[in-house]
Amino acid sequence: MHRRKFLTLLGATGAGSLLGQSAEAASNKHFEGYPDSFGVLFDSTQCIGCRECEAGCNRVNELPEPERPFDDFGVLEEKRRTTETAYTVVNKYDVPGREEPFYRKIQCNHCMEPACASACFVKAFTKTPLGAVVYDPSVCVGCRYCMIACPFDIPAYEYDKVLEPRIMKCTMCYEPRLIKGRLPGCVEACPTEALVFGKRQRLINLARQKINAFPDRYQHHIYGEQEMGGTNWLYISGPPFKQLGMNEDLGTTPAPKLTSGALSLVPMVVGLWPVLLGGVYAISKRREKVAEQEKQQAVQRAVADTKQEAKQELEAFKEKAEQEKKKTVEREVKKALEEAAASQKDEEDKGDE
Repeated sequence: MHRRKFLTLLGATGAGSLLGQSAEAASNKHFEGYPDSFGVLFDSTQCIGCRECEAGCNRVNELPEPERPFDDFGVLEEKRRTTETAYTVVNKYDVPGREEPFYRKIQCNHCMEPACASACFVKAFTKTPLGAVVYDPSVCVGCRYCMIACPFDIPAYEYDKVLEPRIMKCTMCYEPRLIKGRLPGCVEACPTEALVFGKRQRLINLARQKINAFPDRYQHHIYGEQEMGGTNWLYISGPPFKQLGMNEDLGTTPAPKLTSGALSLVPMVVGLWPVLLGGVYAISKRREKVAEQEKQQAVQRAVADTKQEAKQELEAFKEKAEQEKKKTVEREVKKALEEAAASQKDEEDKGDE
C-alpha cells in the first residue's frame, strides 16, 4: 500500500478506531527467531581496516559514491556510524597496551528478535527465515520508532527525500544476493577472511573453536550469541568489546520482551493516529492547493507582465522605425533636390557659354 493511500485510509477510518476497534501491536506476539538461519562472524583480530567491505557493499547495493573514496584511509581517524547512503562502515580503535590499532565493521546486526520490527506497528520490518531483517518502504509511515528502538543505533532516515523518505540499513544483501544463494557483498570483498558467512550455529561453533585454540588471543565471549536475545551478526575480539565501541550492558533479554508493556499501548496510539494524520494530511493537501493556486497566479502575472513588456517594446520599435523611415525620406528628398539644383546650375552655365 502506498504511503499516501495509507494516510488517506487512516483519515477515513479514524472515527471507527477511536470507538473501540482494536489494532494489533506488532510486539505483542513473542517470536524467537529462526534457529537455522544464516549469519556472519566478524573476527576483529583479522580485520586490517582496508575498507574493501564498504566498497563491496556500495557496489552490490548500488549506493551513491562517498565524498571520500574507499582508498582514503583518513576517514578512519573519525568515528562513523551507518547512514542512508552507507550501510556499513569500518572504524579504527586505539587499544591501551596494543601497538597496532584494531578495527570494527559496523552494520545491522540482524537481531533474532528485531527491536525495529517490535516497535513498528505497520510491520514495515520483517525477520526472514534466511536471517536478514528487511524493510518494506511501501507501508512505512515515517514514524521512525525503529530508529529509537534499535539498541545498536543502525537505521538511518532519508531526511533529504521530502516526499518519499525511507529507512535505510544493511539487509545482508537479501534481495541482490542472499535469496540467490550468493554471499553478501562485504563478505565476498573481504581479503583477510575477517568475515565468515554460514549457518548461525556453525558460526558459533567456529567462534568457540577459535577461542579454545587461541585462549590468549581472544576474549572468551561471542558477542551476539546472547545479546538482546541473540543476533545473526556475531563478533569475536582480541581486546574487550567495550574498547571497540560496543555496548556490553545490553543483557540477554530480547527487545520484544522489554518493550511489550509499553507497546501494548500501541492499539490506543494507532486509534489516535488516524485523527492526527488525517488532520495533517488535510492541512498538507490544503497547503498544496494554496501553493498550486499561488503558483498559477504567479504564472499568470508573469505572462501578463511579459505580454505588456513585449507590447511596449513593439510600440517603441514601431515608433523608432517610423522616425528612421521619416529621416530616410527627408534625407533622400534633400539629396534629390540638391542633385536637381546642381543639374539646373550646370545647364545654366552651359547656356551662358
